[in-house]
Amino acid sequence: MDLQDYLRIARRRWLIIALTAIILGVLAGAYSATATKQYASNASVFISTVPSDSVDNAYQNGLFSQQRVASYADMMNGLELAQRVVDELHLDTTALDLSKKISATAVPNTVLLDIAVTDPSAVQAQRINDAVVQQLRSMVSDIETPPGGKTPLLKATVIDPPRLPTSPVSPKPVRNVGLALIVGLLLGFGIAVVREIMDNSVKDLADVPAIRDVPTLSVLGFDADVSAHPLITSLPASAPRAEAFRVLRTNLQFLDVDSDSKIFVITSSMAAEGKSTTAANAALALASADKRVVLVDADLRRPRVADLLGLENSVGLTTALVGSVSLDDALQEHEPSGLSVLAAGAVPPNPAELLQSNAMSDTLASLRKRFDIVVIDAPPLLPVTDAAVLAAEADGAIIVVHYGRTTKDQLTTATERLHAVDAPVLGMIMNMTPTRSHRYGYGYGYGYGYGYGYDSEKSQVKTTWRQRRAAAKAMKAAARDAAKAAKHARKESV
Repeated sequence: MDLQDYLRIARRRWLIIALTAIILGVLAGAYSATATKQYASNASVFISTVPSDSVDNAYQNGLFSQQRVASYADMMNGLELAQRVVDELHLDTTALDLSKKISATAVPNTVLLDIAVTDPSAVQAQRINDAVVQQLRSMVSDIETPPGGKTPLLKATVIDPPRLPTSPVSPKPVRNVGLALIVGLLLGFGIAVVREIMDNSVKDLADVPAIRDVPTLSVLGFDADVSAHPLITSLPASAPRAEAFRVLRTNLQFLDVDSDSKIFVITSSMAAEGKSTTAANAALALASADKRVVLVDADLRRPRVADLLGLENSVGLTTALVGSVSLDDALQEHEPSGLSVLAAGAVPPNPAELLQSNAMSDTLASLRKRFDIVVIDAPPLLPVTDAAVLAAEADGAIIVVHYGRTTKDQLTTATERLHAVDAPVLGMIMNMTPTRSHRYGYGYGYGYGYGYGYDSEKSQVKTTWRQRRAAAKAMKAAARDAAKAAKHARKESV
């Protein structure tokens, strides 16, 4: 991974990172608020030798004192000193517990010994430290007096007596919370990276090698209102979801430009990825452009088109295939849009056999002659083979990908099933994309979603201009391709 990958992970999973930092910050704050306050009383002791008139002796005595200071610093945590303090102050504690409250540090390159005593009571901390200093002086005198002598070689002089602490040394709420937030951010980012590595769902079509050369026809942003208003005919013209399907309509018109009539199969890898709603809205968008469009519900296992459009499902594709009614009688019209619809009809016991029959081939041929565009809502590719069979009869398949739900393995296997029957994959539609994800600003030449994630009118205008420019480029490219094809046809005819 490079820096851009890590930044993308942080932007994609910022909620995990933020929540981890907040949780640790709250825990640190709660600990700081409930923890017992500790006060520290500090003192400084000067360890020195007896005076000497010789400069060499004074230097050697100084080195000797420095060495001894380090030893006395270690002795401060010993039980002997602690027991003396307990006996002197008649403390209700053990020498072991008291020794944990005493700490000493030898100041480097000096003969100074810094002593600190912590206690929940500031007065008690000063009182204990005062006793510690006095016992230290007594111990130095006892230890440094040679046998039979009366004068010790070293003495301890208090140069900074124990002070009464005015503020606790712990806990420190600001420091604790600050450190917890930093650790939380690092931990949250680590969790985000691990989840990203373990997450096999599709969030960027470029991450799936099998479809890197397949165009993204449109990007449908997440909309919580889809279940209540699934059709774009119930949305205002300026709605981002409606604009996304207008983008899809434009891109579909560029596919197979040499064909007067087109048949598109819209499918998905697995169920519940939004293929039926996408197929219905794609057909509605195409019909609004004065095209003769028919929507065929070929999902004979779980038909949804009739329910989405408010039409009758008892008569449709299956009844036409078995000859119960003619194709003309099976077709219905969605009055608000003028879209022709061939519902699924009664659910058959053998849907795969019906879709592979000669009757189905004849039906598709008849629909191709009568309509400019045939949109087929097919079952998902992985559970059953129906969609692959239909795609082989049609001009190709368009796969709907559910952002963050469809896995890379599922999408790869789905495309392999289409390639196995020589059915071209015409494009991808990314569905349920987070509205503030800028990864899919402009899919196949241009995109949608400029109504999301931008707070200023200036940003919206800028994005719209980019979209128009991209659309113009795509139209020019299509015109060039058509001109080349016509020129090549004239040469062959000559």
